[in-house]
Amino acid sequence: MVLLGPFLLAAGLYLLLRWVIRAPGGGTTAVTVSQHSLWIGVIGWLASSLQTVGSAGVLPAGNASPPLASPASILVALAWPILGCLAVHAIGQLSYPGPQLPRRLATLEVRRVRDFLPRALTWTVAAIFAASALHIGWVATLPGYEAVPFNGQERGPGFSRMGGDGRIQGSVLAACLGAGWLALALGTVLVLTLISRRRQLEALDAAENDLLRTIAMNRLLRTVATIAAGLAAVGGNFAARPDPSANITSWTNPAGFASFVVLLVMLGWAPPKLPSAQGGGSGVGSSQAPAAAHPATRLSVSLGAATGLAPLVAGTLGFFVPGLRAQPVILVALMAAVLLLVAAAGELLLHRNYGSPDVPRTWPRQAVSPALLTTAIAAVALFTAVAAVAAPGELQLLEAGRGASGSWIAAVLATVAVAAISCLPVAAARMRRGITTGVAGLDAALRAITVHRVVRTIAAYCVAQGGVLLITASNAVPPLLGLPASSATWQPGAVVGAALTTAGVVIAIIPVRGFARVPAAPAQSVPEGSR
Repeated sequence: MVLLGPFLLAAGLYLLLRWVIRAPGGGTTAVTVSQHSLWIGVIGWLASSLQTVGSAGVLPAGNASPPLASPASILVALAWPILGCLAVHAIGQLSYPGPQLPRRLATLEVRRVRDFLPRALTWTVAAIFAASALHIGWVATLPGYEAVPFNGQERGPGFSRMGGDGRIQGSVLAACLGAGWLALALGTVLVLTLISRRRQLEALDAAENDLLRTIAMNRLLRTVATIAAGLAAVGGNFAARPDPSANITSWTNPAGFASFVVLLVMLGWAPPKLPSAQGGGSGVGSSQAPAAAHPATRLSVSLGAATGLAPLVAGTLGFFVPGLRAQPVILVALMAAVLLLVAAAGELLLHRNYGSPDVPRTWPRQAVSPALLTTAIAAVALFTAVAAVAAPGELQLLEAGRGASGSWIAAVLATVAVAAISCLPVAAARMRRGITTGVAGLDAALRAITVHRVVRTIAAYCVAQGGVLLITASNAVPPLLGLPASSATWQPGAVVGAALTTAGVVIAIIPVRGFARVPAAPAQSVPEGSR
């Protein structure tokens, strides 16, 4: 049973990546190969988060969740991001399809890892690994402290706070971090070897096959660099904890700041691109140069980048607001609302800059693809089920006097608000003036893109909100299952909630054509006046 969860995740990831790389008519193309490589990098990045290990080795002074203080618990917490990230990149290489042609495409030269490594990035990652190893070695020399419960003592005109968190012996934490560092380094070498020996893809020529290996190595190295820096940040958080007897109430973690700098640098270190995939693109009408070159199309593509950045900025800013940070369900709703408002603003810009009252408005006959519509319906049903389970459980906790978070009420109200806001971009797309494009079906396709973005946002929001609700109200589930009620986080519910939240993020980053790769045909556009 312990291996069943990782096995199911690996199987689902393999099937997802095989679906991504498959072209609409069968086989593969340079565009689908490029999308497949991007998905590997994004999913690997999502799996690499060390957030759950941030307080490893710290002994909390107050009433809190069980600390990561034992070597077994620390190693298990480290194994998920480290092995998970490496597994994603390994499965990504294994998910490339086998040869389809009668004659296999192959080369005679021996492929070595160093032939495809991006040199500057490799040396940078090596320096990050070396600095992380030195920092972990220094952590091993630090002593441990016992936690002192917080209390107030009268001193002068007021009270001073006494006590503080403790920490385990530095050698214990350093041994766990060192084991994670070693597994990360060895795993990186193994995955790099796997990338270099991956079979040739028939959709690409020999030069592009080599470039694709460089792209894969770039994404792997950038991700493992952030993990290595994250291990140093975990050690820095441990090292920054002062002795409680010294009554020091503030501290800084320079390693955490350095890890954030590494994250920004790695985010900006973009890999090269496949030349044959540039002409195909992944937008609407990518096979038609007039459609791709039209200013309205370029604006829609720019909005795609904005919809990816806007919720991230909103979530980052909202995290620093104490009220929003205490209610993560509101924070998730804020991110979805910002994304929907960006989509509505895009339609208003199209109306103002390119709309013409003399051009009839056209609406796509099928505004939402069946795959996306099915995903959205399933997401709404999932959120409804989670909210229906959390509500009576929290009511039972309130009656028992154990306290409840009230997250289900906030989640339901936030969902109603998001549903209301989602009407704005759809209405804007519906009422926007027609655009003189010179390309049949492009005006309707641009409206379909907006509707797709709205429905995709609703699907991602419902899945992620259901996951966050399971995490924040996980203690409300045991009473419904006949288990003893507790105010502590119920671990199975939190694990499922984290998986759902990750799934919501994955849905949110699926490109518009990821759900329907066939562009809107002219026959699918219906003039408003003909209905």
